[in-house]
Order: sequence, then structure tokens, then C-alpha cells
Amino acid sequence: MSLERNILKRFYLVAGGMLLLAACIVFKLTEIQFVEGTYYRELAASNSTKNDTIAANRGNIYSNDGSLLATSVPKYDIRFDAVTVSGNDFTELMPQLAQALSEKLGKSPSHYQRQLQKARSDKNRYLLLARGLSYSDYSAVRKMPLLSKGPYRGGLIVIQKTVREHPLGKIAERLVGNQRSDVPGRYDIGLEGAYDLYLRGNDGHRLKQKIAKGQWKPVSDENELEPQDGYDVFTTIDINIQDIAHHALLKQLEYYEAEHGTVVVMEVATGAIKAVANLGRTSNGTYYEKLNYAVGESHEPGSTFKVIALAAALEDRVIDTATVVDTRLGSKAFYGRMITDTKGHGKISAAMALEVSSNIGLASLIDDAYEDRPERFLNYLQKWGLDTPIGLAISGEGQPEIPRPGDKKWSKNALPSMAYGYNLRLTPLQILTFYNAIANDGVMVKPRFVERIMTHNREVARFDTEIMQPKIMSDQTLGAIRTILRNIVVRGTGKSLYSEYFSMAGKTGTARTEYWLPDWQENRRYISSFVGYFPAEQPKYSCIVVIHKPSTKKGYYGADVTGPVFQRIAQKIYTDSPLRDTIFMQANALPQLALQTKALNLVHDPATGVPDVMGWPAMDALAVLENLGLKVVLKGNGKVVNQSLNQGAIIKEGALIIITLS
Repeated sequence: MSLERNILKRFYLVAGGMLLLAACIVFKLTEIQFVEGTYYRELAASNSTKNDTIAANRGNIYSNDGSLLATSVPKYDIRFDAVTVSGNDFTELMPQLAQALSEKLGKSPSHYQRQLQKARSDKNRYLLLARGLSYSDYSAVRKMPLLSKGPYRGGLIVIQKTVREHPLGKIAERLVGNQRSDVPGRYDIGLEGAYDLYLRGNDGHRLKQKIAKGQWKPVSDENELEPQDGYDVFTTIDINIQDIAHHALLKQLEYYEAEHGTVVVMEVATGAIKAVANLGRTSNGTYYEKLNYAVGESHEPGSTFKVIALAAALEDRVIDTATVVDTRLGSKAFYGRMITDTKGHGKISAAMALEVSSNIGLASLIDDAYEDRPERFLNYLQKWGLDTPIGLAISGEGQPEIPRPGDKKWSKNALPSMAYGYNLRLTPLQILTFYNAIANDGVMVKPRFVERIMTHNREVARFDTEIMQPKIMSDQTLGAIRTILRNIVVRGTGKSLYSEYFSMAGKTGTARTEYWLPDWQENRRYISSFVGYFPAEQPKYSCIVVIHKPSTKKGYYGADVTGPVFQRIAQKIYTDSPLRDTIFMQANALPQLALQTKALNLVHDPATGVPDVMGWPAMDALAVLENLGLKVVLKGNGKVVNQSLNQGAIIKEGALIIITLS
């Protein structure tokens, strides 16, 4: 009886335990169903479906004539899964694949055989075969033996990415900008950064469902959103002027072994920037588009600021161009500090002081007029907007520095120093904007880099000329300054640039830099500059050239270092460039210019056949040949070293000519 009672107790205990377990299971099922069910359903859905992003195509950037400056192209990396391929296929087809890769990519067949065999033995499922292939090369590779069997039988792995390319190479690269190397898809600098909201477009999305072998297929979904491609940006850049500016600057930097330099060419009436070249030196002595010096680098301008200082005094009527100033024998003390000229000029007029770029002359004129009232002089600089950034869309604009009484940089010497371009800082583009206003009858226009935003032949936005100040000074002051700028080239510091047949106006500049460092006397450094406009009588373009730290063994004065760059740009725009403006050339003009004009007339005549463009810059050759009706394919960068159609060949409309550059 006692045994039966024990068995019954055990039965009840087991039954109770089972009931309790059942109750727990029911409770947990209820909790999963009603409490955690949503989470698990979402988890299951996320493992079987996904909302896939459809990237928008980034818009293109064009020059003003529609030439591509930046565009997005697909690039392909090819990798190989050595495990998924069967032994028979690998043994049979691997040597053929190695041979095909060798013919396409350049390395020996044995190199690729060793790579493939090692990957097979190491069970490498991600061997890199090629990186950054174009679509045509990718298409050829995927048809090669073994890889043609696809991802599962042939081990083919394709990784596609979109990269930004500059069809014109490194020319204007810093102005155009590029994506950050550390943050793919992020654009901060240049036109890419300034107009990123227009260029990037809007990504779309599409629902995809997971199917066999880990693949995903699109499924119908009411929330599907197609991507909106980015808009195209049409800039003010003229590729012919850009090419001229780039190579003129590069030639001078190389000769003078300078640290870096910049050139900006602006259309006087509209403020349209036609060219920006920024070149910095590498450790091995070559040059590339390193930084946007034109926009971002503020520095002491030196003698180019003398024009601004004299204009303020003339406009204030405290002097006139005939005011006599004593420059002595080339040295004069100002408040205990000596100011010097390269040579003494004695007593000369204010106009002549600017023509010969006398530091003493300008320092004396400004200090005598404003010693007890410096704010009156500084107010003109403020009125002309020289104490604030221009307000460009491009990021990184340099901050101007013009001290005032009470600032740390202000002293009794501040005013005479500023008169000849020291103790203040401006960027090249800020200086050019002022000179451009002088050329534009006093109308100060804002520099602009973009003309319009387009999408599918529809204009989204237009950027017209923006007037910053309708009249910066009186016609009397303008006339006086323009006469002096013309005379600087005729008989002043820029007389080496003078041509009887081609008029230019401008100001040379030579400024010490890093002169506060203890080694300056043993290792002198200068900034050479030239800024002005052309033609002098009816200005169409203004231009500034700035070169930092040229070799003092070869020269450092603005007339020698930067003036020739300005001259070369001006003359080539009007005489060499196939898309040039027409000007009157006298029969006895400079011999080299007359010969160039005659040669260009010949190459523009289809009756003379295909011209000889050997040695020409790429943009010159492209413009001439396309104007003759030929279809041009450029290979490489630089100057023409080979042309597929010989000189004199009959020109057929639409015929192909391949131009090789180096």
C-alpha cells in the first residue's frame, strides 16, 4: 500500500511538472505571437527582402563650349574564386586564361599561371586579376576561357564602381575638384563641391527578394522610387584659354624653378572666369594642380597694391597725378624704419612714382596725406570691398587682412607699408576683381565660374553677371589710373613687355615673403606678380599671374618672371588660338606674330588638306581639326606627337583622325 502511494505521488509529480512545462510553452508561444512577433516577422522579412538603393548618376561638368571637364564612368575590378571552379575545368582552361590575360593586361602568361595555381592551392576565393577596367576591357575579360563560364563554374567575380574622370587630364583639375579620397562620394572642393546639390541628384530605391544561391531579384513594390540623375553644370571656362594659361604658367615655373604659381583670366564685362591654372611643385621638381591658390591663398601683394593706394588718394582729391614727391636717392626712413627703392629717382610726379614703382614715392604720398587720419584712407579700401571675401560659391576663399588703428598689426609704420603692398593680405582673385573694375569703366562685377545648370536640354538655373558696385570711382580717377597702367607697359617697370602692335596695361609686383625668418638674408624669397588687362584701349580680358619663390639666381622681378606669362597669354588668345577674336594686325607687325597668323589662315582652309599639327597643344589641334569637319580621337595628354592622316591629305567630312599626345 505504501509502494502504491509512492508511485502515485511520483505520477502526480511528473504530471504536474509536465503541466507546468506545457503552461510555460503556451506562455512563451503567446509572448512570441503577440509580444515579440512583430520583431521576428521583421527579422524574417529583412533576411528575405531588402530595400536596395539605386544610385543616381552624377551630373557632368562642361566648359562653356560643351567640352567635358568632369564625368562619371563605370570601372570594373575583376577577381577570381579559385574554389568554386571544378578540377577538370581548372586544369583544362587555366593555361588558356593565363594567355588571354597576358595579351590583354600585359604581364607574362607564366605570371598569371603562378597566381592562379597559388590561389587554387591556397583556396583563395578573392584573387585580384585586374583593377579599374573600362567597360570594353571588362567585356573582353569576361569572355576569356574559364571566366566565360560565369560566377559559379568560372569563378568570375565582378565589382563595379563609378569613378569621376577628367577628360582634359590634369588641366584645371583643382578648379573642377574631385571626391575626397578618405570619404568616397563626398565632394568638398572646387566646382564639384560648390554645386554638389545640383550634381549629385537623388538616389532611388527598389525592393528585392532573396532567391536561390544568395541572389536577389527585383520584385514589384508600390514604394519603388526611380533615381533622379544629377544636373549638368556648364562653366564659364574656355578650354582654349585654359590650355594657353596652363602651359604658359608651367613653362615659367619650370624655368624659374619656382615653388608654385597661379593664373586667372577673367572676361572684363561679365566677370566670367575663362581660365584658372594652379600649379605647385612636387618633391621631384614636377608640377601639378596642387591647391587652388587663386581662390584660397592670401598674401602680401607688394607693388600691385600701389595702384589701389594711389587710386584712393586721387579719388579723395588729396593729391593729383602731377603732385611732386621726393624719392631722394633711393632710401628714406619712416618712423625709424628704412624704405628703399632699387634706385633713386629724385623728385618725380605721383604718376611717375607709380610708373617706376617707387616704394618711397607711394609711402610718402599716402603717409603725408593720411598720417593723422588713416581711417579716411582705410575707408576707401572698405568701400571697395577689399576687407571682406568676395563671397564665391567655391569653398576655401582666403580671408583678406587689412589692419586698422587699434589692431595688433597697427603701428606708425602700418600706413606707409600698406601704401606699397605690405602689412596687408589679399588673394589673387580679390586683386584681379579690383583691376577688372578699372578695365570695366569702374563697374565691379563678381567673378563667376558657372553660366547655367541644365538637365535634358532644359535650363534649371542661370547665373548672370552680378554687379558688386556700379561705380567704384569717378571717371576722372579712372582715366588717370588707366593712363598710368598703359604707361607702365610703354615706359615703366613693364616696358620689356611693350609691343607697338599689341596693347596691354598692367602693373608689375615684386614682394618679399617670409622675410621675418632668420635665414632670409642668406636665402631670399619673393613673390612675383603681374596684373592688368588687354587690349588697353577696349579691354576684353583681365588677367593676374602670381609666382611664388622663383629662383633668385635666374630672376625674381615681376617684369621678368610673371610679365612674360601675361604677355604670352594675351598674345596667344588673339593670335594663336584657333577660336580667337579678330583684331587688326598691321602688315609690319612683329615677325613671329605675322607668321603665326599666316599659318593659322592656311590650316583653316580645307582646300589645303589636312594640316600638320605636330607639336601643337592638344586643344589647338582639336579645335582646328574639328572646324575642318574631321572626327578627332585624342590619345594621351600633352602635345601632338603623331597624327593618323598625313599633312595635305584630302579632307572628307566626318573622316576619322587619331591624334597621339605625349
